[in-house]
Amino acid sequence: FCLSRGLGDVYKRQINAEYGGKQNFCVMACCINGDNDKEASKINKEISKLLHEEKRKLSNEFKLLLLGAGESGKSTIAKQMKMIYKQGFTEEERLSYKSVIYQNTYSAMKTIVQATHELSISIKSKSNRKIAAKFQEEDTTYFNGDITPQIAEDIKALWKDPGIQKTFLRSNEYQLSDSASYYIQNVDRLASEGYIPSEQDILRSRAKTTGIIETEFTIEKSKFKMVDVGGQRSERKKWMHCFADVTAVIFFVALSEYDLKLYEDNETNRMHESLRLFKEICNSKWFVDTSMILFLNKKDLFEDKIQRIPLSVCFPKEYDGPSDFVPASNFIKEKFIAQNDSEKKQIYPHLTCATDTNHVKVVFNAVKDIILHKALDESGLGV
Repeated sequence: FCLSRGLGDVYKRQINAEYGGKQNFCVMACCINGDNDKEASKINKEISKLLHEEKRKLSNEFKLLLLGAGESGKSTIAKQMKMIYKQGFTEEERLSYKSVIYQNTYSAMKTIVQATHELSISIKSKSNRKIAAKFQEEDTTYFNGDITPQIAEDIKALWKDPGIQKTFLRSNEYQLSDSASYYIQNVDRLASEGYIPSEQDILRSRAKTTGIIETEFTIEKSKFKMVDVGGQRSERKKWMHCFADVTAVIFFVALSEYDLKLYEDNETNRMHESLRLFKEICNSKWFVDTSMILFLNKKDLFEDKIQRIPLSVCFPKEYDGPSDFVPASNFIKEKFIAQNDSEKKQIYPHLTCATDTNHVKVVFNAVKDIILHKALDESGLGV
């Protein structure tokens, strides 16, 4: 057989290395005559051996590409894989997250304080107004990267103020991190001496993903490579570099962001952006035969929010159902599935909560089964 017809570069490189870079191995393998019959037969056996070994390796290696708009939970799932299938975070790694967590905490309160002015909401207490002024100043002597006991006391005082609470409840009108209340309510622990971030602290930390981050792990002798790329518009031009040899795409949607605008332009509805992006990815020529797994994430936040804010704010002409979790989440699920233009392609949807480790274990076991069954089917070994 001729290697130049149908074999990948990986095989050619291996055989070139095996036979000293000779360029005529293809001819030798194809054109067996009486003089070199034994040599050609030997080469054919070596080639077959290389192909068999490479196929065995590839059959046990799965590349998972995490895609979706910014703030949808991709990086959180990547952290969960490290915790569940690797050794988790060392103490040194945990400590490295302190600066991000402190920045997230301080920025959360600073954002709320700034929003009180934008929304014309008054901070009730005079003493709290003085504290709020500190968060509006660019004074590094107040916050220099650490949450001190004094800053913790100031944050707690502001958090109790009715004006701050009123502003927080209107966080859909400005850009506030999902983890704001979590960090603020845990500020005493964050400011304590000898503080080491917990796994939950790390999972909820937020730093914009730039570039490409790979996480490798093994489940039952199968190797997985999870590729996480930034979801903001400015990062999406890098996605193309990750499209080759993808086993499955896991596309993330933040259910709870149906009433929020994009960070990038503060105008486009985040759910509408996710729908547009999913349609583009789902029907891409790159992923015609690729498993498409849909993570409808942040279900815990969605379940709380849907009771207060109707889904009709996002779909005014399409959704007239009740403000209940099940019908509302089903509507969103069907909306995304409908973006698939192929009758052959199946979408595998899952409601997820990326910060819940036990839940992620269950969901990812289901994902693993989908991937392994598809691999068996493609190899002709499926039932």
